[in-house]
Amino acid sequence: MTTPAPSVTRRVSRKASLFTESVIREMTREAMKYGAVNLSQGFPDFAAPEDIKRVAMQAIADDVNQYAITWGAKDFREAIARKTKWHLGLEIDPETEITVTCGSTEGMIAAMMATVDPGEEVVVFEPFYENYAPDAILSDARPRHVPLRAPDWSFDKDELRAAFNPKTKAIIICNPNNPTGKVFTGAEMEFIAGLCQEFDALCFTDEIYEHILYPREGAEIAHISMAQIEGMRDRTVIVNSMSKTYSVTGWRVGYCIAAPEITSAVRKVHDFLTVGAAAPLQTAGAYALTLPPSYYDRLQSDYRARRDLILPELEKAGFGTFSPDGAYYVMTDISGFGFKNDVEFTRHLIREVGVACVPGSSFYSDPALGSQQVRFCFCKKDETLLLAAERLGKLR
Repeated sequence: MTTPAPSVTRRVSRKASLFTESVIREMTREAMKYGAVNLSQGFPDFAAPEDIKRVAMQAIADDVNQYAITWGAKDFREAIARKTKWHLGLEIDPETEITVTCGSTEGMIAAMMATVDPGEEVVVFEPFYENYAPDAILSDARPRHVPLRAPDWSFDKDELRAAFNPKTKAIIICNPNNPTGKVFTGAEMEFIAGLCQEFDALCFTDEIYEHILYPREGAEIAHISMAQIEGMRDRTVIVNSMSKTYSVTGWRVGYCIAAPEITSAVRKVHDFLTVGAAAPLQTAGAYALTLPPSYYDRLQSDYRARRDLILPELEKAGFGTFSPDGAYYVMTDISGFGFKNDVEFTRHLIREVGVACVPGSSFYSDPALGSQQVRFCFCKKDETLLLAAERLGKLR
């Protein structure tokens, strides 16, 4: 008697069936397929700094090509600790409080898998970076979503408090925020910290855009790490990466900073997920983190110029825009174009107009909430942004 072949659904885990592939990365593939200007996935199309690249190439030539210590090369961890002291004013022990990971993506999932037990809940602001929902599922956690509302992407304190309960293990904060460009104020961070302490919850804080800010008169626009707030140092996991600050998104070198007990658990999970990040690129990272404050000032100035280039062009094309205070994305309102939903609009934009963006529904637990929104990224050369602007003129 022949045993019937198992069905495809039986071969796939329940976890894997609960989320889709990355919509953001799918949009890059669609852009390449149709020759569209790619303003979807957040990677620069301009060169990384020459000196950082030279250090990486020299490290390879010097045969820094074998495994680094699993949780990160000593010189890189020490550079992370020095930069954290300079930037955040926090004393970090590179031997017990830092784990170097394969990008912030691995850092977040490793931290969650190291701390969250099945049935516990993780509070997630939405719209959210699309990885956070699968991270919660893969960690056997239940996400509890709390809305950030346009135009300033603020949250309702009562709604956030209602999301916390005895099952709450953690909250995820992306600050500055992807996809909205929101920068959380000091008062907002203090309120969240109070809830974490009241409910004995952790905070996973994604700080990958920490240096990309747009201060403006009359508004509190500054990067605040949750670990800086009194009472939060030992219950915060900082997740960060070289990707955005140094324009090396393809290197996949990130890190987690956490108290020793949490770091020990993160290191164990990280070890069996990936073993370790690329050794020669950690050498380059140790150099990059020694760059002077003027590097970060220039980075901020360059991104402000790109933001100020693309915003009026989007508005002229008919988009409702929400000017970001940080990161390098613009969330837009597409209701004026008359499309049924964001997916239909995005398909039209890529195939008929020649510009790729990300449908807003991919950033929400309920796709209907983002059905009239799309996200553009502006980490591109001026000529790329101007070409996109020219093509978007067709929408008029």
